[in-house]
Amino acid sequence: MSAPQTMVQFQLNGQAAQVPLGTSLAAALYLCGDGIARQSVSGQARAPMCGMGVCQECRVQVNGQSCLACQTLCAQGMLVQSETAG
Repeated sequence: MSAPQTMVQFQLNGQAAQVPLGTSLAAALYLCGDGIARQSVSGQARAPMCGMGVCQECRVQVNGQSCLACQTLCAQGMLVQSETAG
């Protein structure tokens, strides 16, 4: 029997979200939202693509600072804002 999974609670675009401990923000975008991290300069929706920080498509704001969602783990109480959220 496995141990119960610890969950992390945070805010994603102003909504309460919860994921298992160790989940990246990129995965949380899909699990708790629409999967979109930002909009391009031409207005196209962008989502995490490479998963290793090279493409820069997963930029989001965490507690007011820009970061890459694929390289950031969800943490208790963090405030995450995609660049598409109104």
